[in-house]
Amino acid sequence: MPMTHSPEIHAKLIERIPDVTGRGLHEWFEALDEGPGLVRCSDRSNWLADEYGLPQWYAHAIVAEHDRRRRNRSIPAPRRS
Repeated sequence: MPMTHSPEIHAKLIERIPDVTGRGLHEWFEALDEGPGLVRCSDRSNWLADEYGLPQWYAHAIVAEHDRRRRNRSIPAPRRS
């Protein structure tokens, strides 16, 4: 069953990712870009969770945000710290 979050929950998860994971979004986006060429969101989030030991809800939020930003190039990429 696909995991979905409300926009509010998604925003809170995205905001907390650097503190919880110790990595910025840009690092997670790079990991996705360099990872296996999986097509489905659920496959990519499962891979990310398994590969890096992330809770599934954070992996899903990262993948969803990555896809959202790729679809809408007008959203600026996260700044590197």
